[in-house]
Amino acid sequence: MSSLGLGCMGMSIAYGTPDEQESQRTLDRAFDLGINFLDTADAYGRGANEELVGRWLRRRTRQRDAIVVATKFGLRHDAVTGRVTEVDTSAPYVRTACHASLRRLGVDYIDLYYAHRRNPAIPIEETVGAMAALVDAGSVRHLGLSEVSSTTLRRAHAVHPISAVQMEYSLFTRDVVEKDILATCRELGIAVVAYSPLGRGMLTGTLASRDDLNTEDNRRRWPRFSEQNFHHNLGLVRTLGQVAAQIGCSPTQAALAWLLAQGEDIVPIPGTKHQRYLEENAAAADIRLSAEQIAQLTQAIPAEAVAGGRYPAQALERLGH
Repeated sequence: MSSLGLGCMGMSIAYGTPDEQESQRTLDRAFDLGINFLDTADAYGRGANEELVGRWLRRRTRQRDAIVVATKFGLRHDAVTGRVTEVDTSAPYVRTACHASLRRLGVDYIDLYYAHRRNPAIPIEETVGAMAALVDAGSVRHLGLSEVSSTTLRRAHAVHPISAVQMEYSLFTRDVVEKDILATCRELGIAVVAYSPLGRGMLTGTLASRDDLNTEDNRRRWPRFSEQNFHHNLGLVRTLGQVAAQIGCSPTQAALAWLLAQGEDIVPIPGTKHQRYLEENAAAADIRLSAEQIAQLTQAIPAEAVAGGRYPAQALERLGH
C-alpha cells in the first residue's frame, strides 16, 4: 500500500457541502498519483460514504486488486438525529455490519476491517473472534482496531493478528500514540494508521478565523476550534509555517513529512475532497527531512501547548478502551 492514504469521510460529511463529482475526480487523481489506500466507515453519513467509494470502485473493477479498501463498523446512529447512540461490537453485529458494508462498497472483500470504537462491556475476544470468522470466510483480508488501549490491543492480537491500529496522530496530537500504543504496535508488528494528521485542517495554515468554517462544519463544535482556543492554536500554526518556509514546503507538507519521518509503520490518511489539496498532500511523500528539521518541527508545536481537547466530551467517552 502507498505511504500516504486518503481519508474519504469529508467527501460525505463533517467539513462543508459534499460534491460528488469533485470527490470522484479526487479519487481518480489519488489513484493516478499512486495513492491506493482508501479509508471510509459505515458511520460516515450512515453508509453514504461507503456508497460514494463504491461508485468509484465500480469504475475501477479491473484495478480492484491494486486498491486497499479500509472500512469500519461499530457505531450505531439515531435514525432521526444521526447522532451516535451506541457502540455495538457484539459478534452478531460484526457479521451484519460487514455484509452491509460489502453491499454498499460493491466488493467481494474488504482489505482492512476495523472496529471503529470498542464497547468495554463486550469482551474484545468476542469481537475479534467474529471478525476473524470473516477472514476465514473470505469477506475480509486483514483486521484493525481504532482508538484502543495497549491492553485491549494485546488481548485482541492473541485471538487473531491485528494488522493496523487507527489513532489520531499529528503534530497537534502526539501523547495518545507516543505514550504507549506506538511501542506496543512496534513490538507486535502492527502499523499505525494516523487519522486527522493535519489537525482537522488547522495545521494546513489555511484557516484565519472561525468565520472560515461554514455553519454546517462540525469543527465549530470541537474544543480546539472554539472561540476560546482557536486563536491560540493558530499562533502555533504560524510557528509551524515559519519552519516549513525554511524547509521549502507548505505547512501541510511539513506536518505530513514529520509524520512519515516517525517510521515506515506510520501511515497518515489526510482527508480531502479536492484535487488541489490531494496533490499538495501527495507531494509530502517526496520530502526527506533532516534530523535537525524533524526536531525543529517537533519544537514548533510542543504537545502540551495545544489548547483544548481533541474531541467533545461525549465523544471522548468512547475512546481508549
